[in-house]
Amino acid sequence: MKQKKIQNTILDVGGLRIGQAHDAKVKTGVTVILPDSPATCAVDVRGGGPGTRETDTLSDGGLIEKVHAICLSGGSVYGLAAADGVCAWLGQQRIGYAPGPAPIPVSPIVPSAILFDNANGGDKDWGLEPPFRALGVKACKAASNDIRLGAAGAGYGATAGLYPGGLGSASETINGIIVGAVIAANPVGSPFMPGTDCPWAWPYEIENEFGGRRPPEDYVHQKAQDTKLAVLKAAKNQKAQSTVIGAVAVDAALTQKQLKRVAIMAQDGIAMAVQPSHTPLDGDTIFALSAGEKACESPAALAELGAAAARCVARALMRGVYEAAK
Repeated sequence: MKQKKIQNTILDVGGLRIGQAHDAKVKTGVTVILPDSPATCAVDVRGGGPGTRETDTLSDGGLIEKVHAICLSGGSVYGLAAADGVCAWLGQQRIGYAPGPAPIPVSPIVPSAILFDNANGGDKDWGLEPPFRALGVKACKAASNDIRLGAAGAGYGATAGLYPGGLGSASETINGIIVGAVIAANPVGSPFMPGTDCPWAWPYEIENEFGGRRPPEDYVHQKAQDTKLAVLKAAKNQKAQSTVIGAVAVDAALTQKQLKRVAIMAQDGIAMAVQPSHTPLDGDTIFALSAGEKACESPAALAELGAAAARCVARALMRGVYEAAK
């Protein structure tokens, strides 16, 4: 049996495709996660300024546990329309929650989150026709078993504090279960330690995936007192971009309740890679998907899975920044 090639992306989990599209003139884009079959899903929203769609659908006690896609988009509130395009594309193929036979239309479940990239200098004079619905359809049509990192998809127009942001992904295997993350990195805070080119996420890096930088030997955290935080600089310059959005996936058969805990723990990866994080200006949102049949039978095993998800989020976030700067 031929061994599957590891990409170090969320696609290593299997059972998923990624579709991406962008508009270079507008400087924005969309990333869509398409499971091969409806996937159990949960979400955790941690930032102070989120923009989301259908996250309440995934609340405890609700009807819906499985989703047909996850949509990540730039464009702030306008970007929520990307999910309209995804729903239309899925519905055309009768992929969705089916209340009855045709011609009753199906209802695709497409939770989504947006980031703010509307101050990045792109042409936002779109009048009554923002580009996001069309980008959602285009991303679905482009779905494949490959993923472009950096200035791509939902990370196309992103910034990370005072640096370029982007789309990143990473994976890890823990106790035989593959965990993967895809992150559109657009935080207010900085991904780099003050006064250095070293990422906050450096302890979690694998095989120099974001440059292999390390703190100077004489680095002292108190140097932060001599360097203004990126959030203050960005706000002063009125260029504050905000929000980290993304998803983690596991090739294990987790319940929605278990996935909720994974999503909560995965949010810690943002704090591992960005300082400050989860600010009032961010809308940090992480989805968690189950895309496999492996068992995770104990709370301790779930805790290890959640910790791995946090590491993957930190690495994916920094990979997005690193690849965008190339």
